[in-house]
Amino acid sequence: MDEIRIALVDDHAVVRQGLRAMIDREPDLRVVGEASSARTATAMLDRARPRVVLLDLKLTAGSECDGLPLCATITQRYPGSRVLVLTSSADEWLILESIKQGASGFVLKDVDLTELLRAIRAVNRGESAFDPRSAGVVVQWMHGSQRPGATASDITPREREILALLARGLSNVAIGQRLYISAATVKFHVGNVMQKLGARRRAEAVYAASKLGLI
Repeated sequence: MDEIRIALVDDHAVVRQGLRAMIDREPDLRVVGEASSARTATAMLDRARPRVVLLDLKLTAGSECDGLPLCATITQRYPGSRVLVLTSSADEWLILESIKQGASGFVLKDVDLTELLRAIRAVNRGESAFDPRSAGVVVQWMHGSQRPGATASDITPREREILALLARGLSNVAIGQRLYISAATVKFHVGNVMQKLGARRRAEAVYAASKLGLI
């Protein structure tokens, strides 16, 4: 039986240790590398050359989705590796963006061990793997039944300026300095544009705006 080489990318050491202990008990699976950040992941992947990468999307305390660029990097730079997202958030936009960035599967961290192992083996075979909640989102997306949102004409020129700066990771204070308005005014505009786009977080608003061609 060929061994499936697995890499773990998660910012919590205890999570990586637990995953390694469970995975290495399987005769056909072996953890060959670990990384705690996007910066350290590429060096590890260059060395380990895993077949499956278990990737958390939240790699720092200040972001919900800083693993997404790494997902794209892995699928483009390491064509022999497949990404299985293993994260704690089941937001629709995260699931769909993971797929667009090349992920082969998406499962939540509360999945049981049997399902996780099944997903790893499925991704290794070149198949897709999703937990029930993620699968439901994917099915709706494939059938074009996503809920309607704002259109580009609903977003004001000022809101577009703010969205562009949000996409660059600027804080309300920094955006205010760029646009010569107060941080409180920026906060007001950010709240309005998030409501228009149906977004609960700034990163989600940026994602929605990019889909509309606003940034």
